[in-house]
Amino acid sequence: MSGATQHHHSRGLGMTSSKVRKALIDELRNQGIRDERVLEVMTRIERHQFVEQALQSEAYKNRALPIGHAQTISQPYIVALMTEAVLGGGSPKRILEVGTGSGYQTAVLSALVETIFTVERIRPLTEAARTRLAKLGFRNVHFGYADGTLGWPTYAPFDGIIVTAGGAEIPATLIDQLAPGGRLVIPVGPPGAQSLRLVERTARGTTERDLGAVSFVPLLTGKI
Repeated sequence: MSGATQHHHSRGLGMTSSKVRKALIDELRNQGIRDERVLEVMTRIERHQFVEQALQSEAYKNRALPIGHAQTISQPYIVALMTEAVLGGGSPKRILEVGTGSGYQTAVLSALVETIFTVERIRPLTEAARTRLAKLGFRNVHFGYADGTLGWPTYAPFDGIIVTAGGAEIPATLIDQLAPGGRLVIPVGPPGAQSLRLVERTARGTTERDLGAVSFVPLLTGKI
């Protein structure tokens, strides 16, 4: 009987094969993702490692999935879009991520930048992500358990900041922690009517661009 179970299990892992991943990447390319570095990294990183076993067969579909604590792992297209936007065609060295969640977006960034600083306000999520990324061999990530709306002043300024939750407005503290030329990617607006914004810090202040409609969990203060 165990043999049959084993066979079924390995067939289940067929969902995680490189062929299924390649199909997802082709879909992202068709949706307008242009930065080949982002697509290459997302071909390599196994999204199924970031969700619980019951959801692993869904991992290469282009949709968000629950990770507990009323949080989600973002849709792959959104991860690719935000990563492409924060890179801006360049190679930023230090990135701050607000909202570690499962650690999937963290892993994608980790493979593309020198150092990533990631903060999470939900303790079990940050602990699980730290363990998961260490096991997968990501070494250039600093984890913080803190209120992400405050950024991470100790390590500021950052070349880029990604926020994986949406608020009514852009926290001024985050703009303050951007280095000159830095890029902040953040969902803004009420639930059901959010848009993804790209804020760039220039010598004369900031510029802002709308990257399209999105739906994120709310950006909350405090920690739990």
